[in-house]
Amino acid sequence: MQASILPLSLLCSLVLAAHLRVSIPTIATFNPSTLPPSTSASLTTLSSKQSAPLRTDNSFDFRNVSTGSYLLDVHSHTHAFAPLRVDVSEEAGTVEVWGTWRGNEWGNKGEAVKVEGKADGALGFDVRVLGKKEYFVERTGFSPLSILKSPMILIAIASMGIVFGMPYLMDNMDPEMKAEFEARQKGGGVGATQAANSLQNFDAAAWLAGTGSKKGEEKAQGKIR
Repeated sequence: MQASILPLSLLCSLVLAAHLRVSIPTIATFNPSTLPPSTSASLTTLSSKQSAPLRTDNSFDFRNVSTGSYLLDVHSHTHAFAPLRVDVSEEAGTVEVWGTWRGNEWGNKGEAVKVEGKADGALGFDVRVLGKKEYFVERTGFSPLSILKSPMILIAIASMGIVFGMPYLMDNMDPEMKAEFEARQKGGGVGATQAANSLQNFDAAAWLAGTGSKKGEEKAQGKIR
């Protein structure tokens, strides 16, 4: 009786275990054969972790994967890969794969990934490469044109143009317009001088005390006399 129970338990464990094969497809911008031999993949859950090295056919083989929900990660020093959520259900041969994102809730599933059966009984699906990892930032070279992009340099160039270009504009100006411009400039200079004198003679304390208007009236009366 005991001899019959043991093979039954082994049979149940084999039925509930899945054989997964994760492949890295070849695309126009990436050849998985260029990955270093240290590249590996891992299936992680709360209670266990399984790892598999990169095979010669650019795939990872996970055998005897028990039921549960796993996070699939591909670890490489040269390229980054999209993480996947792999669910192995209690029904024999049922495996579901979705895209996932780090930092989000585990129940937030992405796009479903197609799972296909292989000739040797394994269940296979592909993992997507995100791009090449960059460990160094390339320093941009110096360009004289980059100086002209500075707002301060543009303002300085415009000011120099006005300073050195104004005499030529005055020489080529119409005589009547030139005389009118000089008259306005003289009138503006007198007004500016008067405004500066009024600001210098302004008594803020007297204005706050309310005596500034009286002094102004006394001065006006003195001038009238």
